[in-house]
Amino acid sequence: MQKTPPRISYVYPENIKDQAMLDELDRCKREGTPRPESQAIRAHVPAVFWSFANTWRDVFHTGIAEHAIKELCRIYVSHSVKCEFCGNQRSIKARTKGVVEEDYKDLLNFEKSTRYDDRQKAALAYAEAITWDLDTDDAFWARLHKHFNEKELVEIGYFISITMGQQRWLRTLNIEHHQILAGTDASMAPGFETFEALQKSKANPAYWARKEKKSKPEAAE
Repeated sequence: MQKTPPRISYVYPENIKDQAMLDELDRCKREGTPRPESQAIRAHVPAVFWSFANTWRDVFHTGIAEHAIKELCRIYVSHSVKCEFCGNQRSIKARTKGVVEEDYKDLLNFEKSTRYDDRQKAALAYAEAITWDLDTDDAFWARLHKHFNEKELVEIGYFISITMGQQRWLRTLNIEHHQILAGTDASMAPGFETFEALQKSKANPAYWARKEKKSKPEAAE
């Protein structure tokens, strides 16, 4: 399916002996976020595999702050650093909490958007500051403290930092969906449910992470 292999090889499930790891990969297949491919890279080092799996379970899927807010921050990071693998996934749990597809489309313009409330905008400003290494002042922190308590700020800040680092790494690895334990569309964004649909969506001129072709320089006269 993939034109070029990933930069670090997948550990295929048939080569894994640890039943707990296999069960976690099966959960990724059924529920996504993360999908199996990124965990099949982390599986080279079981400590890394479990560190990420446990963080994702305890901080992203559960935790203190609203899951839907953490999901919006996750995709804000994806669109900022252009991690296609992460940006083409959607949290099933966030969907049950009221996040709709249109909510993902205006994240980079969140301050001016009418789609987000003040609390969501404050969290996204937090994600923006961490992702882009922006200076923060008293007004910035007053805004955050107005909407979140300190435990929530710790969890959201930690989650944004973890997902930003992971996405900056994953975007270099040349991994793609529907490569490991293929056959399910769990947590895939609309238009990415199969590899064929994914290819079609990526070829669309309106694709969110479309890479512009560089024009050839004109020959000197």
